[in-house]
Amino acid sequence: MTHLLRRCAVLLGLLALVACGKSEPAPQIAAAADLRLALTDAAAAFEKETGEKVVLNFGASGNLTRQLQQGAPFELFLSADESYVTQLAKAGKTRGEGRLYAIGRLALIAPKGSPLRLDSQLAGLREGLARGDISRFAIANPEHAPYGRRAQEALDHAGLWKPLQDKLVLGENVSQALQFATEGGAQGGIVAHSLVLDPAVKGRAAYVLIPANWHTPLRQRMVLMKTAGPVAERFYAYLAQPAAKAIFAKYGFTLPAGAL
Repeated sequence: MTHLLRRCAVLLGLLALVACGKSEPAPQIAAAADLRLALTDAAAAFEKETGEKVVLNFGASGNLTRQLQQGAPFELFLSADESYVTQLAKAGKTRGEGRLYAIGRLALIAPKGSPLRLDSQLAGLREGLARGDISRFAIANPEHAPYGRRAQEALDHAGLWKPLQDKLVLGENVSQALQFATEGGAQGGIVAHSLVLDPAVKGRAAYVLIPANWHTPLRQRMVLMKTAGPVAERFYAYLAQPAAKAIFAKYGFTLPAGAL
């Protein structure tokens, strides 16, 4: 009997060890669509260094903010517009106000064969409109996508917002706007610089940067949610390290000195 009890105790101990060793689900990360390339690379580098995975969910920052306000189980949020992080912080959803991690840029893009002449001052876009060559022009929806709102500001600065009203094709987020601009029959669009650096885009479209002083800066901020676990905390810390900063720089993001 004593021997049997001892065997049962050993068996229960082994079961407990198996239960304790069971891995936790990878944390869900909410991220602005302009980070599709950069954050995917950063997450892969993080996994290679630590063996830990995160699950990335990309979308328009405004839509992701609404989901977070409604209780979506994201543990870390990287917004393309820091005002959304401020909103969540004021609502008591986050751990503090987070960190500024990048400054984004706008790019004017045109697919191969487009009649749109590219130049940073948008003179070619103005000429194309005057000739009637521009019938579809893609941007992200300004209602909930920071890149769409900044594109509107830049077009307004150039005096082209009103002339383009009946030609606009709105993407749900800036990644979809890029798809419309290069594959959806549009003559061009204004999208994120970070996305046009995709090798798959380089072969079928050209772009120029739009002056940064034509719109409100795209100050991008990340923040841990109050529900964040240890893996999300480590990924948040990793994104402030030199290796992650180099990845952001590779995709055209800049950082003000001492931002992270």
